[in-house]
Amino acid sequence: MATESTTAHPDLVGDFGGLRSEEMILNMGPQHPSTHGVLRLVLVLDGETVISCTPVIGYLHRGMEKIFENRPYMAGPRYIDNADYLSPMINECAYAGATEAIMGVEPPRRAQYIRLLVSELERMASHLVAIGTYGLDLGAFTPVLWCFRDREGILDLFESLSGHRFTHNYMRPGGVLYDFPKGWLQSCEAWLDNFERRSLPELEELITGNEIFEARTEGVGYIDPQQALAYALTGPVARASGIQIDMRVNRPYGAYREIPVNIQTRQEGDCFARYRVRMNEMYEAVRLCRVVLDKLPGGPISVRSPIALRPPRGEAYYSVESARGEESIYMISDGSEYPYRAKIRAPSFVNLQILPELLRGNKIGDVIAILGSIDIVLGDVDR
Repeated sequence: MATESTTAHPDLVGDFGGLRSEEMILNMGPQHPSTHGVLRLVLVLDGETVISCTPVIGYLHRGMEKIFENRPYMAGPRYIDNADYLSPMINECAYAGATEAIMGVEPPRRAQYIRLLVSELERMASHLVAIGTYGLDLGAFTPVLWCFRDREGILDLFESLSGHRFTHNYMRPGGVLYDFPKGWLQSCEAWLDNFERRSLPELEELITGNEIFEARTEGVGYIDPQQALAYALTGPVARASGIQIDMRVNRPYGAYREIPVNIQTRQEGDCFARYRVRMNEMYEAVRLCRVVLDKLPGGPISVRSPIALRPPRGEAYYSVESARGEESIYMISDGSEYPYRAKIRAPSFVNLQILPELLRGNKIGDVIAILGSIDIVLGDVDR
């Protein structure tokens, strides 16, 4: 965090009983983890009150959409992992789903169930990072240790399934790359048992009733339902303001057409409500995983697709529900081995746009509390 010394414009100078005051420009970021990535916030302050905020993005921009246009379709999942790098499995579902929509193919039923299972595990892994680091934002160190401990169990499962802990390259247009290795389903069920019966209740007891946490979050960063709609917010940020929007329900895809999802909403619209939605969604994700384990069908895990995949000419817009909201791919095929266009609708980028509105009039001590409650991932913002 650095301050920028400026000569005050006459309009920014006030005289209050002989005391002179002037607005100050403060650069918050770009540094991790306080701004949840390489995000720079240019704040204009009147004392400790935020007058305006200008987010400055682009420090992590890699031209991902242009990369898609210069890579074969089968290479796309490896690159989209790096967008929302806390939900790579779900990103891959969006890319594979858009390609399948152009091809007019449906993944085998077993592959759809596998996608649902790993997506819900990824949702829990992402929410654990969101809640744990949010505790750090507000001065609590224990939650991040507990959250990352439990997340390690999910990463172990992903490593044994895909060969990679963080960026998995597991989904393929037409299905998934590997079936479950021996003992994987038993390990997954054991992790779910421990998480649901011990880790999740302990984490909730640690945070939810904490007086300091509640004082820092309740009534802070309020988002009106009409604001949420006007800014096209999705995910827990919108659902915490009472907006019942969830791609798994409003536009169901894959196995979500067979397994119903209970949308988790709150009405308060503040930072605490956004935390509560994410906590409740982890309980719901555990339930969905158990349904998959009980009903997992047999059969193939992928349709036969050539490595040099050439979908017919056409276009598709395919949406999935990531841990942050609607993650979508708009893809155009010209019949070649490479996408003509692949545009990402990134929920972190869309949700970040309301931040200046939320910060205006709040104290500087609430800036990180409000920013952290939105749960952005800068790879998803900059792409």
